[in-house]
Amino acid sequence: MKRLTSFRDEFPISRTHIFLNHAGVAPTSLRAAAAVNGFMDSLARLGRPSFDDWESLAAGCRDRFARLVGCASDEVAFVRNTSHGLSLLASGLDWRPGDRVAAALSVEYPSNAYPWMDLDRRGIASLDVIPAGADGTVTVEAASRAIGPRTRVLAVSSAQYASGAVTDLAGLGRLCRERGVLFCVDGIQTVGALPTDVKEAGIHFLSADSHKWMLGIMGIGAVFVDRSVVEHVHPPLLGWRSTTDAFNFDRVHFELLGDAGRYEEGSLAYPLIAGFSAALELLEEAGIDRVADHIRALVADLAGRLEALGCVVAPDPEQRRHILTFHHPRLGGEELLEALEAAGVVASLRRGRVRVSPHLYNTHDEMRRVARAVRAALPEPWTPKKGPNR
Repeated sequence: MKRLTSFRDEFPISRTHIFLNHAGVAPTSLRAAAAVNGFMDSLARLGRPSFDDWESLAAGCRDRFARLVGCASDEVAFVRNTSHGLSLLASGLDWRPGDRVAAALSVEYPSNAYPWMDLDRRGIASLDVIPAGADGTVTVEAASRAIGPRTRVLAVSSAQYASGAVTDLAGLGRLCRERGVLFCVDGIQTVGALPTDVKEAGIHFLSADSHKWMLGIMGIGAVFVDRSVVEHVHPPLLGWRSTTDAFNFDRVHFELLGDAGRYEEGSLAYPLIAGFSAALELLEEAGIDRVADHIRALVADLAGRLEALGCVVAPDPEQRRHILTFHHPRLGGEELLEALEAAGVVASLRRGRVRVSPHLYNTHDEMRRVARAVRAALPEPWTPKKGPNR
């Protein structure tokens, strides 16, 4: 297999910046950009030479995403973004009177809060708020207390966007199986960075778009819908592709597909899918297990260096895999972020803490340079004056 450092040349941003914001909007690779540009160039010069080729492109991308998350290709549908995918479940599930949803609103990104809040507001399903743990995670114990006999859906993120704390999906999946609850996961903060197996974890529904850890582009992602629940989730949007005889335009035959294809209501965003597929190809070449090990080593390296400078780092090592947040008692978060930006480091500020999120092409040398930038930004050490009793 190729060394991970060999992928660095595919990311031109690595020549000018230390990019550590893959939990935000990641830079894509040259191959993903070339795939989009190549598609558009062909469209401009040739029009549509072969619709079958376009469909083959889409099928290959579905296959790659399915392998990445551990499901079958017919359980994958393209979506515009994570919010789109989560709303498919919220809007399409065959809700019954008295149904309830459990979610931890205080730590969730709005995409995994607003759909459930809207259901509660409209009287479709009641919302039970799970209190987040002290470390900012949704624990199995807290979820167990929040889930009742009428709970229909447990909605969580695979990792919390602000803290980086990784969720115990396997434990929550077991809980959902025991209680007969549908398990819905906002997967955008781990898919592409950490190994994911939706079947092993007992996940029924997972949505993620490609512009973060999958190193793709904005406007295209995928949703996994377990085949056991497809018939319970009616497509909120319907079109010609939703049906079993989709390509026979000369007759109206309204019979919904029995797989996730029913959620692709119309013409696909083939140029974006071309870029998405190329990004997934890169991850396959790198190997997701190797990627995860590399990222974790970078995060551990930086955490140790920052702690030595007096920074307070999070999350706790047990929940720390790919994202690190930190602050310093003697320097405000905004000032710290500005200092990093001046040193060419791209990070972000979340809830008053600097958030860093490296990927496969980042290096340990870059972690040393980040720590040096933090050290340079700190005010000179302050030593308390000795009092009469000292």
